[in-house]
Amino acid sequence: PKPFILIPHQRSLFSALSSSTSDRSQSPSSEISPDVLVESARSSQWHFIKHLSPNLDSSLISTVLFNLHKTPELALQFTSHVEFHRLDIKTRCLAIAVASRLPSPKPTLNLLKRTVSSDIAGVAVVFDELALARERLGISTTILFDLLIKACCEMKSVDEGLECFYMMKDKGFIPKIETCNALLSTFLKLNRTESAWVLYAEMFKMRIKSSVYTFNIMINVLCKEGKLKKAKDFIGFMENLRVNPNVVTYNTIIHAYCSRGRVEGARFILNAMRSKGIQPDSYSYSSLISGMCKDKRLEEASEMFEKMKEMGLVPSAVTYNILIDGYCNEGDLGKAFRYRDEMVEQGISPTVSTYNMLVHALFMECKMDEADDLVKEMEEKGLAPDQITYSILINGYSRCGNVKKAFSFHDEMLTKGIQPTRITYTSLIYALSKRNRMTEADNLFEKIMKKGVAVDVIMFNALIDGHCANGNMERAFSLLKEMDKLNVPPDDVTYNTLMQGHCREGRVEEARELLDEMKRRGIKPDHVSYNTLISGYSRRGDMKDALRVRDEMLSTGFNPTLLTYNALIQGFCHNQEGDIAEELLKEMISKGITPDDSTYLSLIDGMGNIDQSLESCNSC
Repeated sequence: PKPFILIPHQRSLFSALSSSTSDRSQSPSSEISPDVLVESARSSQWHFIKHLSPNLDSSLISTVLFNLHKTPELALQFTSHVEFHRLDIKTRCLAIAVASRLPSPKPTLNLLKRTVSSDIAGVAVVFDELALARERLGISTTILFDLLIKACCEMKSVDEGLECFYMMKDKGFIPKIETCNALLSTFLKLNRTESAWVLYAEMFKMRIKSSVYTFNIMINVLCKEGKLKKAKDFIGFMENLRVNPNVVTYNTIIHAYCSRGRVEGARFILNAMRSKGIQPDSYSYSSLISGMCKDKRLEEASEMFEKMKEMGLVPSAVTYNILIDGYCNEGDLGKAFRYRDEMVEQGISPTVSTYNMLVHALFMECKMDEADDLVKEMEEKGLAPDQITYSILINGYSRCGNVKKAFSFHDEMLTKGIQPTRITYTSLIYALSKRNRMTEADNLFEKIMKKGVAVDVIMFNALIDGHCANGNMERAFSLLKEMDKLNVPPDDVTYNTLMQGHCREGRVEEARELLDEMKRRGIKPDHVSYNTLISGYSRRGDMKDALRVRDEMLSTGFNPTLLTYNALIQGFCHNQEGDIAEELLKEMISKGITPDDSTYLSLIDGMGNIDQSLESCNSC
């Protein structure tokens, strides 16, 4: 037999359809009864309901929703066909309350987020309307309020979520621990650790029992605050409350110790973890391996990796990437590629990050052809280059002097819809500057500014360096003024570059004024600042001033470098003061600074009897 399908009364259906196409001023919704809509929903006549939707007022929809509340799946479908965004706040909240009866919270969360993100009402009003809808439907649980707080957390509107938390408290409702955890976790993600502690204290007052997940969050908060000892002690606190720590608890502390370079402390936590009968997992070992690699203890990291495999733990792509990155940073490309090959043998596919690290390492050695081959291999394996890949390629070709190739990758990433980063643009400006193409560099800078890219001191320094190297000091100083206008504070590199530009033109007094200016601005001169002035005075033969700067350099805690001595020796030799140059040579050797070719060339140019000088130096 055919299934019985309930169809609305012919007259009602005809009336509804005709009224929807007639004059809207006659309030057609008054001619459509709730029963017609309920029967239409139950017989899945969604096209009919959608057709009527513009004519349905909130009151009518509210009645239908109430009549369908015992079949929340049907009510949700009805809601999706009646233009939810047009409903008033009362009807929306009723729809949300009905949806909360569904087994999955996802539809309710979706409707809540749509409501909170709209301008229809503030979260306090939404809370009150949900409370009324809850009463109307006879819902006994606090699920609506808990889901409202969770929706706020997912939207990163944690203050609104906290407001709902206190509204629940005022009404005598106790939020679920999962709800509290959502708030704490969001505060943690937003680095609002103080707010997390305030909420945690409130939970304690309300006698909300913490779960292991709660304690893990608070331990993470302590780690983020750098309070590693307190984080470790917190384990004892949770155990006193009869909550057993789990592998995540210990991993959180291990990771914190390793990320701060305290690998031995992390090892101690690992041993404590084992003593409690909790076995470390891949994440535990990966954190330790990462800490060792950052500390340049690569052999120990490799040993730990082998031990991890012996224990039957399967390394992930992340673990392999940590080792590959470590060896790439040390310039041991052979070992890095061997780990890449091993991960492939183990059936673990290299990620985009794997290729990015290897490509970057190849560019550091200017192995451009091999880097190109690796990018092709990456694409052949179905991995699309990302923003970081293109930044590496552009930076690599810029540093290796291939401006054309760098810009071709820039154009390619734009074609693929990938936006260049600030680092990408800085690399391009650097490449143009080194090729003396300063007009193009300036034009690119203007283009970047118009795009709204937030320029930083590194980008300004690259452009200033190019103009100083090309003798355009006026433009270099105009960029310094522009930095002040844009509230981009200059640094020691900015001033050192400008000082070098002045000294290159023999204007050492102006360079000296810049040193004083950087001090006034609270920027501490470094050895480059002092060496620049010493070199400038020495080239001019003003050796008294050069020595005065050397003494100032010593008084600020900087020891003379090879460049310092070379500049002074060169200056004294040019002034035919070979005896002082000879004393400086002795002094630098006694301080453990080995002379280079430049040192000896200066002495050969300025002294007639270099053999005697070297003989006396060798007897030091």
